[in-house]
Amino acid sequence: MANTSANLLPAALRNIPTPARIKMELDKYVVGQDEAKKTLSVAVYNHFRRLQLIAEGTVKPDDMGKSNVLLLGHTGCGKTQLVRTIARFLNVPCYIQDCTKITASGYVGSDVEDCLVGLLRNCNYDVAKAECGIVMLDEIDKNHKADAGPSVTRDVSGECVQQSLLKIVEGDKVGVPPMGGRKHPEQSLLYVDTSQILFIGSGAFTGLEDIISQRIGRNECSIGFSGAAVKKRKSKDSILAQLLPEDLHKYGMIPEFVGRFPISTYVEPLDKKDLINILTEPKDAIVKQYQNLLAMDEINLTFTSGALETIAERALKMGTGARGLRNIMERVMRDTMFDAPSNKRNGLPTDVVVTETMVRERTRMYQNVG
Repeated sequence: MANTSANLLPAALRNIPTPARIKMELDKYVVGQDEAKKTLSVAVYNHFRRLQLIAEGTVKPDDMGKSNVLLLGHTGCGKTQLVRTIARFLNVPCYIQDCTKITASGYVGSDVEDCLVGLLRNCNYDVAKAECGIVMLDEIDKNHKADAGPSVTRDVSGECVQQSLLKIVEGDKVGVPPMGGRKHPEQSLLYVDTSQILFIGSGAFTGLEDIISQRIGRNECSIGFSGAAVKKRKSKDSILAQLLPEDLHKYGMIPEFVGRFPISTYVEPLDKKDLINILTEPKDAIVKQYQNLLAMDEINLTFTSGALETIAERALKMGTGARGLRNIMERVMRDTMFDAPSNKRNGLPTDVVVTETMVRERTRMYQNVG
């Protein structure tokens, strides 16, 4: 019977990779972010080991609590890529829910159950597989409590959403409309046990560093340091490492919601060197993608070091992290991608070298951005 129960798990989870092996896979696709990689690797390993033990009948679900994860950090620094890579490596279904679309039940917008609809859709409505999946609640920081004010209306996209998510995140049998949308009496529901789904809440949490800095400064003033001096000494990424639940409460996340995410980690801001590495090092690096596209027409593509540095500088000014790289690369490569295939077929030179001068000419509009 134990073996039969264990076979209910996805095949990839019958021999769960170690945290070190999971991190090795993350290293192939995400540059840096060792803190987040290690924390996520351990959290994911422990989560699926828990599912394995439950399926084998070794422990009861209530005997080993679920540890959801809160992933903080600036936009474009790898949060979504980390989660997608883990799900792909473990071959488990994953859905990324944009929480800015969610409103309290009964109001215009998406229901909280829509994250489960998306998860079911991604595994062809196989409930057993969905119950071993991962849901990323992206932009969860946008659902913080609204500031107190004279308005008497409900905070339908803030605190109410957090309240509505509590049952789903903690673990319960949730009725889900298979095709999404609002529930209707005539619509049959699929019931999903969310107690085995790993939820990862993520967001930039803009302003949270200031809240932590104020607390740290106030605490350390008593031993002879001013708050301003402490804030000056600490970088933003090191400040996030000192996050406490009370900081999230002050930010606007309700205590009940924060308590359901006992693990927290962060991604660090990217500098120019990081952006250059992102362009060239990962298995799915943007430069490699363009090289592969042109290689189909037997065209060799190379970038000078100056070109890569200039692209990284332009992206850094945009302030959108690695996302800015794609925008700039598309502009840099447009004319090359337009001309190179025709040149090949017309017998013209096929080697393409992208230089710093070429990048600067094609991205002049980004020069004073930021």
